[in-house]
Amino acid sequence: MQFIKPGVNIDFIGKRKIAFAFSIIMIAVSITSLIIHKGPRFGIDFAGGTLIQVKFPAPVAAADIQAGLSTLGIAASTVQTFGERKDNEFLIRTDQSVTTGEGFERGVTEALKTATGAAGEIRRVEMVGPQVGQDLREKALFAMFYALLFITIYISGRFEMKWFLSAVVAAALIAAVYLLGLFQLSIPILIGAALVVTLILFWILQLKYAMGAIVALIHDVVITVGIFSLFNKEFNLSIIAALLTIIGYSLNDTIIVFDRIRENLRKFHKNTLHAIINRSVNETLNRTILTSLTTLVVVAALFALGGGIIHDFAFALLVGICVGTYSSIYVASPILVAWQGRKRR
Repeated sequence: MQFIKPGVNIDFIGKRKIAFAFSIIMIAVSITSLIIHKGPRFGIDFAGGTLIQVKFPAPVAAADIQAGLSTLGIAASTVQTFGERKDNEFLIRTDQSVTTGEGFERGVTEALKTATGAAGEIRRVEMVGPQVGQDLREKALFAMFYALLFITIYISGRFEMKWFLSAVVAAALIAAVYLLGLFQLSIPILIGAALVVTLILFWILQLKYAMGAIVALIHDVVITVGIFSLFNKEFNLSIIAALLTIIGYSLNDTIIVFDRIRENLRKFHKNTLHAIINRSVNETLNRTILTSLTTLVVVAALFALGGGIIHDFAFALLVGICVGTYSSIYVASPILVAWQGRKRR
């Protein structure tokens, strides 16, 4: 199956400045949203607290549920409909880490029955302590950072055959993270500083493929997190899993294009880099569209039919697949052209 006829030559690289401007606007909107909302809205996985899922046999009001919880001393609760409204199912979140058990569930059931007049069924109760939540948040951030780091080191070794320089980058980063850690910086600041060090090292050591790949991956993660912030969606462990999946998906697309660029650089070494990258992106465009469309169909089905548990996970993948496909064409490869322009100046 072919969506793109052979020989088509769309000038993707010629539109790179428009694409860069669009990406900068999207990143600025994402960061602004995160600043306004004071960071991602962490779920109980990361912030600590208690989650209660309850199903009622008849429609009830969220205000009545909150009133029932207040009799148990559970304050600052949010009550949201879970799944279809006709299911009469609710997710109750509180930032309090209460002691859960059979006695707690019985107390909640009775308090809700008194307040709503309907006997609710407790489907699940999850509690995470604040310290556990902080530990999980730090480990999740480190997982994403090291995924980005070692992936780009692999790319610089594979595409530029600079394995020694890749090892130097790895050693320098481990040392940088260790030294910065001595200043007791918060984990987000520490990882942000480490990413800046990474980009500086790639720039100094002229690892242009790695630079293109890591900028594209950071671009994808920031925009996906920003869209979650715009929609005020909860950020939990399943979203971290989705972000790691997005990183892998976007990187796969980028490697396919980089591989073709490397082949075409050998075949058409007399052509300009602009023409070679355009040719490479066009040659892989059919594969990119087919892969993205088939993946989108599956994820869209999960989003529509998968139920509330994986709804946000599927939403993150939908956003990430679109952004990742865009970045492999308009961010990762054009950076190689921008890099060449810098060297000429």
